[in-house]
Amino acid sequence: MKIPAPLAPIKVAVMPLVKKDGLPELAQKVVDCLKYDFSYQYDEKDSIGKRYRRQDAIGTPFCVTVDHDSLNDGCVTVRDRDNMTQERVKIEDLRALIEKKVSLTNLLRNL
Repeated sequence: MKIPAPLAPIKVAVMPLVKKDGLPELAQKVVDCLKYDFSYQYDEKDSIGKRYRRQDAIGTPFCVTVDHDSLNDGCVTVRDRDNMTQERVKIEDLRALIEKKVSLTNLLRNL
């Protein structure tokens, strides 16, 4: 479902790549950074591809994946639903990036 990001009911999904190796704990820290500013879902059930498709189906514009590299470099992968691009972002920069992309003000300026 292609809903403009500012109008999507769920703005971001946070998903650890696997349910072990400290990834769920780091994913929970990412959730803690986002939970007061955005509606979110945390998902660790099934394979990452199925989780992406599940979020696409409900219109979630951004999926944040915590992988093994995240433990070393402090970055997560952000996947954009509309163009399927993925970019690595530092965890401390994530909130600002999501805010910029889901801002209703930016949507109105681009009309």
